[in-house]
Amino acid sequence: QVQLVESGGGLVQPGGSLRLSCAASGFTLDDYAIGWFRQAPGKEREGVSCISSRDGSTYYTYFVKGRFTISRDNAKNTVYLQMNSLQPEDTAVYYCAAGGYCSAYVSYDNNYWGQGTQVTVSS
Repeated sequence: QVQLVESGGGLVQPGGSLRLSCAASGFTLDDYAIGWFRQAPGKEREGVSCISSRDGSTYYTYFVKGRFTISRDNAKNTVYLQMNSLQPEDTAVYYCAAGGYCSAYVSYDNNYWGQGTQVTVSS
């Protein structure tokens, strides 16, 4: 069965950290560019970060740069998003997607999407 599964979301206080995981089954994640997206209530889905398939280059949107880190563990067929210094405005459902390429911090030609994981930043 081909699927992406996100995990690691939860409730965290401002300034806290979470690490999201995006695990693939049925295909090799390293063959794809992997993008992280998020969607806050009442807002459109937006790109957050992308890691390329060819050279592992990483990209971030300006409002997470310096706080979030995207990485791959090919042995585990998993991509991570380490999120530090979380703020209430980071509250959203976070999704990962497997696509053809990164254009800046967004992955395109996405073939697979995960179901999302909720991140809530609140005191």
